[in-house]
Amino acid sequence: MKEKIILLDSLRSLQNVWAIFRNADGAWFTKLILCGHTPTPPRSDIAKTALGAEKTIDWEYFKDGEKIIQKLKNDWYKIFALETGENAKDFREYQNKNFEKVCVVVWNEVKGVDEKILWICDEIIMIPMMWKKSSLNVSVAAGIIMYTFL
Repeated sequence: MKEKIILLDSLRSLQNVWAIFRNADGAWFTKLILCGHTPTPPRSDIAKTALGAEKTIDWEYFKDGEKIIQKLKNDWYKIFALETGENAKDFREYQNKNFEKVCVVVWNEVKGVDEKILWICDEIIMIPMMWKKSSLNVSVAAGIIMYTFL
């Protein structure tokens, strides 16, 4: 089985985190890594958002996202940061690509992916926006990217 991880870098919103658990279950991601200020289960007050996925998807918490990303890279994971910017590639370039080990790093909703982490990542991928806003909600964007690697 392919190993697919999504790493949440200091997300603030409980609803976004629990929605990403549910997305991960649907897109067959094997684990969530929660870092920094990202809230962790259990949280009965919003468990309905994940519909129990927080109990079926493996997860771990690490204070320092940079260290765990470096460890994953050393373990031969292809590391993708979901972020906008000059060097970002359109996520559609990765559809139907066959990666054995993938880790997708998603951002803090306000600050984005930390610069130190961006330097470690193998690729920066983005979802092009077609109208006035510059980005999607983090849980929506994470879901799109996870299904890209399905």
